[in-house]
Amino acid sequence: MTATATEFGPATALALEQALGALSGRRIAVLTGAGVSTDSGIPDYRGKGAPVRTPMTVEQFLSSDSARRRYWVGSHLGWKAFAAATPNGGHRAIADLESRGLATGVVTQNVDGLHVRAGSRRVVELHGTMRRVFCTHCGQVFDRRDLARRVEEDNPWITVPENVPLGPDGDVLPESTDGFRIPSCSVCGGMLKPDVVFFGEFIPAEKFREAEQLVHASEGLVIAGSSLVVNSGIRLLERARRRRLPVVIVNRGATRADARATVKVDAGTSEVLRALADRLPSLG
Repeated sequence: MTATATEFGPATALALEQALGALSGRRIAVLTGAGVSTDSGIPDYRGKGAPVRTPMTVEQFLSSDSARRRYWVGSHLGWKAFAAATPNGGHRAIADLESRGLATGVVTQNVDGLHVRAGSRRVVELHGTMRRVFCTHCGQVFDRRDLARRVEEDNPWITVPENVPLGPDGDVLPESTDGFRIPSCSVCGGMLKPDVVFFGEFIPAEKFREAEQLVHASEGLVIAGSSLVVNSGIRLLERARRRRLPVVIVNRGATRADARATVKVDAGTSEVLRALADRLPSLG
């Protein structure tokens, strides 16, 4: 359903009109953060009411058995609910923009895979995906669903709680990790790591280049659901600004780059993205 101007407050309705004016007649790139997935039941990192986050660093994960055990227990407990999340109206609106030729694709900081499931075809997952796990020794890649079955077989005492409150990374704070068998590579016995960028880890250079190329092929940039605290988002915004492209930020609350945006729409991403997808005219 299209969100009409009367369904927004006056300030948001005005900002939406300004965004439509700035983007009309242009092919856009879309950059998304955690705020795009909150309507799918996955909490964000820094929004109002967001849970306190104590991210595990890559150094902790790689160097400590106890840290890895804590990670895998919490991640497994949250996996069922995380994997059951479904795309919301914002994800579908972005896919619609791409299908109509109005968007070159989407760059996302999220690891939930919901853009892919919504039908977006060109998706650059800057921080990786929870769908895959790989061996740090031999490089073998595993489907996370298969790994979850192995974890349950090796740890039959674990009970996955119903309606568990997820953390922003799809995990649950475990009450105990005693006796948990850490999953290992079934090919070489090496250490397994989720295919995501941990705190303190760099985004692969080739992945960022792919994101840059998507922005370079566009004539405007929409940033949705990101506070832009992570530098990768700021770098992409600056790539657009250097080319004097219009930049529209859609986010509840302040972001790090509001002063640099052409238009800031302070509202929910699902409603605004749907309105943009429905009201932007087709390109001639």
